[in-house]
Amino acid sequence: MKLKHTEIDGCFVLEPTVFEDERGYFFESYNQEKFEDLTGSRTTFVQDNQSFSSKGVLRGLHFQYGEHAQAKLVRVVTGEVLDVAVDIRPDSPTFGKVVRTRLSAENHKQMFIPRGCAHGFVTLSETATFFYKCDNFYNKASEGGVLYNDSEFDIDWILEDSQLIISKKDKLLPTFDKLVVGQL
Repeated sequence: MKLKHTEIDGCFVLEPTVFEDERGYFFESYNQEKFEDLTGSRTTFVQDNQSFSSKGVLRGLHFQYGEHAQAKLVRVVTGEVLDVAVDIRPDSPTFGKVVRTRLSAENHKQMFIPRGCAHGFVTLSETATFFYKCDNFYNKASEGGVLYNDSEFDIDWILEDSQLIISKKDKLLPTFDKLVVGQL
């Protein structure tokens, strides 16, 4: 497995070693010992989640507050997405930085997003199945988010605004300047 550092402290893109032959392919999608050796992160994942989305569906930018903050290891099982992380940790040396990477069933890449980062993705293919591991259980009362098109981050989501399908809830998320930073 190869590890690529990103512009966000503690956020990594991981690329597994894929073994292919005439029958198809095999790769190890997660190995805790190798993950910890490569990233230096002692992360114990406690919950797996999966979503299915059509082209243009944008989910995000989401995070969990305080003691319910979650680190995530994300990947795509079918299709392709543009995956985005934003460092919203006030004490981080990379506070406010944005990382974007394409994750697909073909490239098998994964992204590790540390606690204290907002996360989102947009589906670029006709459909996509998105899978992620979390190191903390979901807690509805600790949900947080930042508006996907906040000018503070100037994220290029690749697709035109007219192509995006966004939930009503995500359209109502606050801009970054409206977040109560002390709660993060």
